[in-house]
Amino acid sequence: MARILKNRLLFLTGRTTIQLLLLSVVFLFAPAEGAAQRRFSKTYPASPVVRLTLTNRSGTVTVEGWDRPEVQVQAYLEAPAANVNPLMVDGILFINIVKDNYGRADIGNVNFNIRVPADAAVDIETKIGNLNVSSVRGALVRAKISSDGDITLTNINAQRVMAENGIGNIFFDGDIRANGIYRFTSMRGDINLRVPFNSSFKLIATAPSTRSINLGSFANGNMRFVGDGRRVTGQVGDGSSTLTVTNQRGSIAFIRR
Repeated sequence: MARILKNRLLFLTGRTTIQLLLLSVVFLFAPAEGAAQRRFSKTYPASPVVRLTLTNRSGTVTVEGWDRPEVQVQAYLEAPAANVNPLMVDGILFINIVKDNYGRADIGNVNFNIRVPADAAVDIETKIGNLNVSSVRGALVRAKISSDGDITLTNINAQRVMAENGIGNIFFDGDIRANGIYRFTSMRGDINLRVPFNSSFKLIATAPSTRSINLGSFANGNMRFVGDGRRVTGQVGDGSSTLTVTNQRGSIAFIRR
């Protein structure tokens, strides 16, 4: 009887050991999934005139203006991790994920959070992913997505603003400055522009496929629908700036702020 109990105890102990070993394997491999994402972080001193030029392949890019004289770059790299090598030259911060990873067929998304002086110029281009820019009042804001993604520009006070994407929405909430140039272009999605009630601009808005152009409270006697509703041309106020909006297969809407 004692021998039977001893053998049973050895058997159970063996099972427990095996189970503990299996649990150890699980715990050893579990963190590997979390390690699939790496982080890059660096801060650069800003010169009086700062410009950010960023070329990404895929991932979300968020740029925010702040009141510090420095540029902070944080990047979250999904596996397989891309190379990120920012370069500051004469006040221009260059980030080019395409160039830094030339010859690599497969890299993961690179998601950026970047803070720049509020009066910096921002120039961003990516293939896939959302672009968000806020609280910037520099000379230029340019955001381009060659394929798929939304562009959101909020609290913008720039002399020139250009937003372009393939498939996705464009939202602009900002000022229209005198003698400014503003251009918004999409192949398919919704373009919504929220501008102050006292804005002045010359407008060319084109929606050839949908004819969906909603001027809201900016509709007046100076606006003219042409091409069977496919285009609107006209002027608001003294027309000191130019505003061109083109949406091939989507809608265009103006919201008065």
